[in-house]
Amino acid sequence: MSTTAEPELHYLEYYEEFLAKVRLLACRIVESEWQPEFVIGVGRGGLVPGVYLSHQLQLPMLSIDHSSRVPGFADELLAKVAAMSAAGNRLLFVDDINDSGGTITTIRKLLHGSGCSDGNLRFAVLINNRGSKATVDYWADMIDRAEDKRWFVFPWEAVGRTDAIVDEAQSVPERLA
Repeated sequence: MSTTAEPELHYLEYYEEFLAKVRLLACRIVESEWQPEFVIGVGRGGLVPGVYLSHQLQLPMLSIDHSSRVPGFADELLAKVAAMSAAGNRLLFVDDINDSGGTITTIRKLLHGSGCSDGNLRFAVLINNRGSKATVDYWADMIDRAEDKRWFVFPWEAVGRTDAIVDEAQSVPERLA
């Protein structure tokens, strides 16, 4: 049995780092040629930045709780959202970090399976991993997970128990070693 490395927890300061990332992300979206009509927070990590971006951009927000892993729950909501995009609505999905790309890849697959229009779909994250298998359209910070092994602890996660944060980090050992 191998031991998993102890993660280097990196806590983002709420009103300094986090809000600066949200404001930068909002500026990048506003300055782009593509403008969303809805912000969609991806649960759990994208809900808080999604709310902040929806206020910053003055757009309505929807949420998809992908992290709940309740069978069919997120799939049904994603089918509704895909129909919105097919009808011409521009949708901005927001998550906290694009690390491995698993969440974004799964969401894209489910959206495409429900008839989503690619031209009406964009993804934004606070932190983007250059080596992720998924691409995003907007990000505030870029990291290279091959070199940067910090486990980012966002303000809404910081209220959790440290042992739970460490357990979550260690559940994905390839990001730490």
